[in-house]
Order: sequence, then structure tokens, then C-alpha cells
Amino acid sequence: MSRRETRTVQIGDRVIGGGNPILIQSMCNTKTEDAAATVEQIRKLERAGCDIIRVAVPTMEAAAAVKDIRRQIHIPLVADIHFDYRLAIASLECGADKIRINPGNIGSPERLRAVVDKARERNVPIRVGVNSGSLEKSLIEKYGGVTAEGLVDSALDKVAMIERMGYDNLVISIKSSDVMMCVKAHELIARKTRYPLHVGITEAGTVTSGNIKSAVGLGIILNQGIGDTIRVSLTGDPVEEVKSAKLILKTLGLRKGGIEVVSCPTCGRTRIDLIGLASQVENMVTEFDDLDIKVAVMGCAVNGPGEAREADLGIAGGNGEGLLFKKGQIIRKMPEDQLLAALREELLKLREEP
Repeated sequence: MSRRETRTVQIGDRVIGGGNPILIQSMCNTKTEDAAATVEQIRKLERAGCDIIRVAVPTMEAAAAVKDIRRQIHIPLVADIHFDYRLAIASLECGADKIRINPGNIGSPERLRAVVDKARERNVPIRVGVNSGSLEKSLIEKYGGVTAEGLVDSALDKVAMIERMGYDNLVISIKSSDVMMCVKAHELIARKTRYPLHVGITEAGTVTSGNIKSAVGLGIILNQGIGDTIRVSLTGDPVEEVKSAKLILKTLGLRKGGIEVVSCPTCGRTRIDLIGLASQVENMVTEFDDLDIKVAVMGCAVNGPGEAREADLGIAGGNGEGLLFKKGQIIRKMPEDQLLAALREELLKLREEP
């Protein structure tokens, strides 16, 4: 697809915008003040494929912890600040690679300028974030409620405030829990600015509902070439956010690498624990991100290999036993409890191939 042209922005050692790959963000749900727990979670997210991580900074103790956390991780760190401009300044002084603020709630123009001056001093980008829950009363009245147009006006107004202070190292995010409102807002703002956009459906919900809403919303937005970083917001383990984001990008052809697992939905012919087996395979293949292949997990030994002919590798269950197949051709038959180990062995062989 044709990507929207934007400015480039450097966040730590990563660059977004300007046609660079879309990066995956997540946010810690640990207490930032607990640096050890936060670092532990970030390292798990790094292993899952997270590119940029955000932490909440609600206290000065949390801002101070940014320095210790940043020193122990390998991806850029974003400090998320609301209301108190001093927390933004402290986070910048402690090494945050980017800060996220809503200029509308950070305080007076003088306080906003103090934050902007500190960001300029350190050449750290500012993510200007607005969402449907923080829309100004004047815009709600203007448009007769919370609307995509109101979100765009709010975001561009906040950007203009910072531009007037002589700073344009910016990223914009406009979010709503209303999927189609969010889509429309991104379509509108993409025509009005060249700043990189961070895309997500806010407060999407639990792992099930949040994944569906995010896949629909992000799919529509990204397929139009809009978006430079993404977050799948879920009420759950942040690692699940990263897994979902990777799959959305891969499904749209916006990211390569890693194993794609396909599995049949089961039917009355299934004689093995296919649901459990498919979950085990999906977890197991995360250690093979260097392989760009498709793996199939099928429930029927009769039709499985044929139905999954396009898969590079796969397993198909029978009655207490199963088949290991490659490119639709059966390699061997084995007991059900050996299928997972046999599949892993074949993946290791593929990794060793020149």
C-alpha cells in the first residue's frame, strides 16, 4: 500500500515517519516507582517484539525512576504525563526518549513553555495526545457532541500552541473508544498535517473485545497508509498487546518475519485436543521470529495436509495420533503427544538451513 508521507521523528535510537517501518508501542501496567518490576515487564515486552514502551509518571518518585529504568532497557522509553508540568520536566531530565502530554491539561502557557523549552534543550520529541474523553467543552458545543471533527480541531490547536513556541519535534495521537469515530478522525487529520501519527483505539476493552475493535479500527486506518506507530490497548497483559499488534501488521503486509500459525476451527471429525495443541504451537513459535514461514495445525489427518497445502510446515491430528507434513506432503506419523516436539525439531532444522 502507499504510505502517507510524514516528517521523520527520532525517538531514542528509533526513527518513525518518512516511510520508516511502523513501530509497535505498549504501556507498562506496573507502578513506575517500582523500577525493578517495571524493568522486568519491559524486558518481557522487548522479547515479544515491542519497539517503544510508555510508562505512567504520576509522581515525582516515578519521574526519578525513569533514569534507572532507562539504563536497564533496550528500547526507547516514553514518559506519560498529565496535569503537572514539573513531572514532564523531571522525566526529561531523567532521560525519557519522548514525553506524552495533553497541552490542554498541563497548566498555563508559561508552564507549557517550560516543558517545551526543556524538550528543545534535549531534542526530545513531544507526543501531543488528545482523546474523546478530554475534548474541550467549546468543541463539544460547536459540533453538538464528541465528534471526529472536534478531535482533529483539538489536536491541531494543541500542536499550534507548541509550534508558536518554536518547537515542531512532534508526534500526534487522537484516540477514541468509538472505532468508526477514530477512523474518521485519522482520515481527516491525515489530510491536514505531516506530523507522524500514533494510532490506536483507546479503552478498547478486554483481550477478546479489545482485539476485535483494534483489528477493525487499525486495519481500516493502516490500510489507507495512515499511521507511524501503533498500540493495541487491552485490559490484560501488555505482552498480548504486542502479539496482537504484530499480527495486525503482518496481516496487512506491513511487517515481515516471524511464524504465522493457521489452524482449523475443529469439527466432529476432530479426535485430538486441537484447541490446546494450537495454543501450544502459537506460544512455542514465538522463539522462531527469525523464520518467515507459515505453520498449520489441523484437526483431521485425512484432509488436514491437503487443506493446509500452502503451509510450509504443519501437523494434523488423527485418533490419538497425528501426521507431520511439509508443503502438503506427509513426512511421518506419530502419537499425539509427540507432535509438538516433532514440529519444534523441524523448525530447528529450518533455522539451520543456509
